[in-house]
Amino acid sequence: MHGADPRLVLGLHRSRHHRDILTAALELGVSSLDTAAAYLGFRSHAVLAETAADLLPKFALSTKVGFFPGAGGAEHSLDPSRLRPAIEKAAQELGREPDTVLLHNPERSLASLSPADGHALLGSACTALVDAAREGLCGTWGVSSWDTRPLGMVGVDGLPSPDVLMVRAGFLVGIDLLDTTAVLCSVWQAGETWGMSPFGGRNGKVWEDFDPRPFLRPPHDGLSRVQAAFRTAFHLPSVTAVAVGTDNRGHLAELVQAVGADVDTTAVSQYLRALHGHRQS
Repeated sequence: MHGADPRLVLGLHRSRHHRDILTAALELGVSSLDTAAAYLGFRSHAVLAETAADLLPKFALSTKVGFFPGAGGAEHSLDPSRLRPAIEKAAQELGREPDTVLLHNPERSLASLSPADGHALLGSACTALVDAAREGLCGTWGVSSWDTRPLGMVGVDGLPSPDVLMVRAGFLVGIDLLDTTAVLCSVWQAGETWGMSPFGGRNGKVWEDFDPRPFLRPPHDGLSRVQAAFRTAFHLPSVTAVAVGTDNRGHLAELVQAVGADVDTTAVSQYLRALHGHRQS
């Protein structure tokens, strides 16, 4: 996987932002934290600073910009004149510059545009983040996309290559999206690719019908189906880190344990071929 060890990132989507899960993460060796300006009703940054200001310097911290409070709820924008102040506000609220700032779900503003207009808008948004990183408002920049297909439609040729590309990962990602993401990664040449939402927001019941443990190399005695699903997500698609949200220390400890397991990449390749074959039949 790009020569890097797999890394677990504690994601704060749907998290209650309690200090105890951050403390638990550090005790378990999890030192990467991912949030977004829009999380916790646009209060994530401020709450983190209020409850865990002393812990934040111990994390490699990534956040996202692109959603803004609106009259009818959250609204999305790739307007550089809005992105730049949002990055500045993130640093102010957190009390430190984020290590990485990601463009949050740019497809939300691209889906309704022509390829030419979408390409131009995405380019201007990426340039705004490039400038922010160059000026020290963040360490690196990137793009976080829940659905990479609109990015593929507008094209990323000629646009700045992100330091980080965050995409959906795991068994619950469809083959069409996996294929689009693979092409996007090949064209854009991001410095790192991260995965997110390895369980697709589903509870553990989905794994009662599907056992992912055959995708791990022996010995994997004692690992649960959920642990196997998480570990295999690093190969669906190939990523160096996976962000997963939990407020449960025990669940986090299980995922940390799973990172040490070895994945049978031959089995993963056979699985992908089967998905392609099923689609074509």
